[in-house]
Amino acid sequence: MHVLLPARHLLPSLLCYKPHYRPISSLSIAPALVRSEGHSGGRWVPATSTFPVLDPSSGRELLSVSDFGVQETREAVRSAHTAFQSWRVTLAKERSVLLRKWSELMMQNKEDLAKLITAENGKPLKESLGEVVYAASFLEWFSEEARRVYGDFIPSPAKNKRILAVKQPVGVATIITPWNFPSAMITRKVGAALAAGCTVVVKPAEDTPLSALALAELADQAGIPGGVYNVTPCSRQKTPTVGEVLCTDPLVAKISFTGSTATGKVLLKHAADTVKRVSMELGGHAPLIVFDSANLDQAVAGAVASKFRNSGQTCVCSNRLLVQKGIHDAFVQKLAAAMNKELFVGSGFDERTTQGPLINERAVEKVEKQIQDAVARGARVVCGGKRHSLGGTFFQPTLLSDVTTDMMCTQEETFGPVAPVIKFDSEEEAIAIANSVNVGLAGYFFSQDPAQIWRVAEQLEVGMVGVNEGIVSSAEAPFGGVKQSGIGREGSKYGIDEYLEIKYICYGGL
Repeated sequence: MHVLLPARHLLPSLLCYKPHYRPISSLSIAPALVRSEGHSGGRWVPATSTFPVLDPSSGRELLSVSDFGVQETREAVRSAHTAFQSWRVTLAKERSVLLRKWSELMMQNKEDLAKLITAENGKPLKESLGEVVYAASFLEWFSEEARRVYGDFIPSPAKNKRILAVKQPVGVATIITPWNFPSAMITRKVGAALAAGCTVVVKPAEDTPLSALALAELADQAGIPGGVYNVTPCSRQKTPTVGEVLCTDPLVAKISFTGSTATGKVLLKHAADTVKRVSMELGGHAPLIVFDSANLDQAVAGAVASKFRNSGQTCVCSNRLLVQKGIHDAFVQKLAAAMNKELFVGSGFDERTTQGPLINERAVEKVEKQIQDAVARGARVVCGGKRHSLGGTFFQPTLLSDVTTDMMCTQEETFGPVAPVIKFDSEEEAIAIANSVNVGLAGYFFSQDPAQIWRVAEQLEVGMVGVNEGIVSSAEAPFGGVKQSGIGREGSKYGIDEYLEIKYICYGGL
């Protein structure tokens, strides 16, 4: 692996390295996949204005994209509603075949899709390729689940009646997704929705609309009927009004959102007026606990994988590292060594890079604020701690020791490459710290004690637990949280239920 040392130790050749701006036209992406207009009713639709999509590595414009407003969004919803009338009665087998074809086209175009993700998101190209494969897996998984939407025949209490329960699609679903996984967060929702017989209107994050539009092109190529998959890109300025339309339009039956808890609460209030179905995958603040009995090398590897994937910009990344006192000093030393050896900051298109830029300046400022607060309260910077010498939104992977539970970095989600380590004494103390927050998406812990593993796994107040493992996501597993981390589950056999209603049919007079 290439070496990333604290700034004062950087090799001269790395000090002068500058991220190279690559316009979209230079990335050798199939032209059909580079789209700048919205997608509504099976057509590419311009808007009266555009907004720029920026390269987070350089801050320069990649492309200008149609800036949908209220009118264009309502038209997309109407297109989805019209398409729903025929899509809902399309045979499950036919929907399955189309979703499978869409998945196959993603895999055939995975290099181009990965380049788009790296260009607009900044993550290393290897991670982007991994995301495309992950994203395609949801379309494949739900292509199979489409044929397994079973109802029930229920024994009747009366001889002249029969009782049936059938499952039907809820209707038009609006899909509001974040920038950190611009393909996978779409397919995880859309795959389930389309498999169930719903149609969708996707509003991608303003930072990363290009991936959503490329998926629309591949949906067309796969034969997904017009109006089934619609995309309404819009700027940050128009997001509040467009979001309100997507949550209040009477033709919308379901809202699925991934993003911050604060925004999720606003959308829930909008949805309440018309009592829409909702799925919410909201903020995380994942604990990663290392007990004295843990395999130290395994714990360090898990911490690096969990914390620094996508430069710490994932909702399930470990945000608080709790390490038992008997192993604490050795863990911090080994983690610092692993970070210096394995993490390399640079452009996502550089094959050496493991850590790309943060998404924008606001993200950098949040990381800086948390580090400054921690240091002011007594934390020690073991490595990193500053903006990277590359400038822009690049930031040094940071390890903090002597961290306490009153510091900002342990009270709120970071979404950046900062690993704060808290020392604890007992299992009970670790559980209390881990469960002390109002969110509960993912949690991780490392232990070789079988009894402890069962106790802790059952007591952690989270929706997903990684035991001796730092990466837990897959299409086959239910993804979601408890407390203020959300409502519902995505992926797995449970994910399709979020887009289905149960109808009871009583057949009498027999």
